[in-house]
Amino acid sequence: WYIMIKYIEGLDVNIQILLSLCFILLAGFGMTRLTNLVKLPKVSGFIIAGILIGPHVLGFVPERMIDGMSFISDVALAFIAFGIGKYFKFSVLKQGGLKVIILTLMESIPAGVVTAVALKYIFSLDWSFAILLGSIAATTAPASTMMTIKQYKAKGDFVNTLLQVVALDNVICLFAFSVVLAICGAHYDGGVGATDVVMPIVYNIGGILLGALCGWILNIMITPSRSDDSRLILMVALLLGLSGACAIVDISPLLSCMVFGMVYINLTKDKHLFRQADKFTPPFMELFFIISGMTLDITALKSVGLIGLTYFLIRIVLKYLGSYFGGVLVKGEDTVKKYL
Repeated sequence: WYIMIKYIEGLDVNIQILLSLCFILLAGFGMTRLTNLVKLPKVSGFIIAGILIGPHVLGFVPERMIDGMSFISDVALAFIAFGIGKYFKFSVLKQGGLKVIILTLMESIPAGVVTAVALKYIFSLDWSFAILLGSIAATTAPASTMMTIKQYKAKGDFVNTLLQVVALDNVICLFAFSVVLAICGAHYDGGVGATDVVMPIVYNIGGILLGALCGWILNIMITPSRSDDSRLILMVALLLGLSGACAIVDISPLLSCMVFGMVYINLTKDKHLFRQADKFTPPFMELFFIISGMTLDITALKSVGLIGLTYFLIRIVLKYLGSYFGGVLVKGEDTVKKYL
């Protein structure tokens, strides 16, 4: 393997990229054959495959190749967020909007606040660092949730509630994280100004408005006479452009792409386009999770130690309790209280 890897490293960079993508996709496919046997979601197989072939274990894919693939994460998140947008039909939101808001606040805010305070006083961490960890603890990963739902073809009221909570959770937490990150950066640079706090909010609001505009434009561009190929091309073009615009101001494409999908579905009621996107995206989803696994440095886990373990336990307990008692408050079904 060592000789083969050294040989690949001496090849033209374009050849290295092609071979790396080949290794990544085949490794993910192979690992999911094993995780399927033990009834684990494919997401787990992709992440494990990424850890194994990454530079910190077997080293099949050089680290510089991973750095050059960072755009894949933005593309994958853009498609995921666009797909979540279809669950935000206004007719559905009118029926359960308040319920979703309460569930989201209960599962996110306590987890973030308690994690930050606990880490501050148990380990005497700097407030800036503790709050940053708290803002991360409040978030929910939409990618793994969406992938698992698609794999098992799960449907129904519980799934709709789950995805709405995941989406709203990201709206709240991306705003909070942007502000906290700006404050932390300014704090370590020597001072916090109003601009440091306001601008991340302004950029995210701008991204949301741009996403809504893209949904309206796509509604106009996709006429009944458009072929399926043309519909998909227009959607992908606007989605990539929207992701690029978010990257310019260094914000996540999640919110804007989610609003893009939400506005489009409410204007058109066109589910067919979302089904087309679902057939187009599996390789991007696989790349996204495997690259995530490849970035995990196993040796760094030693330095995380007790702080990391405490963070993990507090967060998961508060997430579960928050979801459960949120379900109690809204008089939700047992499935919501137990499994959200």
